[in-house]
Amino acid sequence: MHVKKGDKVKVISGKDRGKEGTILEAYPKKERVMVEGINMIKKHAKPSQDNPQGGILNQEAAIHVSNVMAIDPKSGEPTRVGYEVRDGKKVRIAKKSGEAIDK
Repeated sequence: MHVKKGDKVKVISGKDRGKEGTILEAYPKKERVMVEGINMIKKHAKPSQDNPQGGILNQEAAIHVSNVMAIDPKSGEPTRVGYEVRDGKKVRIAKKSGEAIDK
């Protein structure tokens, strides 16, 4: 996958197109990511030990990884991701600026 946990991303398609957020979780086998504040759903919860009131909760749902683009650290625009070997390590680079995404 071209993105991973902690990356700043922009949603490029779907109901939340244009919004930006940070990746909370990545599911490589399912090719999906969970982005902070994106694809909010309503979940009906029964009363439990943690939530004695129960009720309807708002929470994020996973979206397909093809619907997000990494944010270029230099310009702040969405960019495609490339790979290079620098100092013997494979690092992700932003195609727009050539800047390394991994720190």
